[in-house]
Amino acid sequence: MGKIHHYIGALTGALALSACIPATTAPAPRAAAPTQQARASDFERGSLGEVVGGDARPTWALQRVAANARDIAASTYVVRPGDTLRAIGAMTGAGSEGIAMENDLAPPYTLHPGQQLRIPAGRYHRVAAGETGIGIAHAYGVDWGEVVTINALAEPYILRVGQRLRLPASARPLTPEQVDVAARAAAFRLDIDDIMTGSQPALAARTRPAAASAAPRAPVTTAIAPPAALSGRFQWPLQGKLIARFGPLAPGKVNDGINIAAARGTPIHAAAAGVVAYAGDQIAVYGGLILIDHGGGWMSAYGHAAKIDVQRGQAVKAGEVIGLAGATGQVQSPQLHFQLRKNRIPVDPMKQLPPR
Repeated sequence: MGKIHHYIGALTGALALSACIPATTAPAPRAAAPTQQARASDFERGSLGEVVGGDARPTWALQRVAANARDIAASTYVVRPGDTLRAIGAMTGAGSEGIAMENDLAPPYTLHPGQQLRIPAGRYHRVAAGETGIGIAHAYGVDWGEVVTINALAEPYILRVGQRLRLPASARPLTPEQVDVAARAAAFRLDIDDIMTGSQPALAARTRPAAASAAPRAPVTTAIAPPAALSGRFQWPLQGKLIARFGPLAPGKVNDGINIAAARGTPIHAAAAGVVAYAGDQIAVYGGLILIDHGGGWMSAYGHAAKIDVQRGQAVKAGEVIGLAGATGQVQSPQLHFQLRKNRIPVDPMKQLPPR
């Protein structure tokens, strides 16, 4: 089980992901004239690989997770008059989602008195308000992608308060001190898929996610509603020399996107309309990273930004400036790492972008 991993994080200082392109392969173009977004002070701060802007704290760090997992033994439950799947899930501790999956039940989950339901064994965590998937994974020292697979979670990956998440067999509750250490170390192991599937805070039943805003007045710390579908076609986020293509780069190294050389301070444009799902530098290999949810399972990623001009929960239009190119993360020359994903799977951007 587990999600597809194209990059392997490391704490040793070695290059963890093939998104990092050595400086020798990408001579920097002549610097572009400063734009309104490219102020001198920004590049004095960002010239040494620092990231300017973005969310102050990621959503998964805002709500501490209470490790309340229970071990549930396999059993059989006989449905009684008036029973609901939600109530049976709470009573048994396995959760309605897990029981539905174990018994191949489909909405609207109609039950009949005398019906026998298999209760799946496992270790289950009860989701509390505001908890995120990444936060839950950290609290037990497990891989969030494996939790996604075990529970067959699907877009938009918003957890429900009271939902029981089945955990991998290796799950173990960590002390608060251990959680803090794990969270810091995990910054080197988190990948784009983790953030896209595990950063939405849990919502109470019958509560709607927050609508995106073109100009949020404050950081959005609740679940955000994704676009219903992709609007229009993708466009180039910036113009420049292609220095790394999608796919294998060298033995054991795979690029999940493309890398484009760009002068420091070159504006980065949203490839299509969407909602910002992440803006920060928690994945060390990418430095400044922006993720945009375009709806319909489509997501775009923009890495190595020196300045981030958007924040989580912000609605952006196609072509809108979202940041400025730089050499943050594990690269030495200014460039943009650009990815497109469909239903969590990386796809070749060259097949989706207009010909140049």
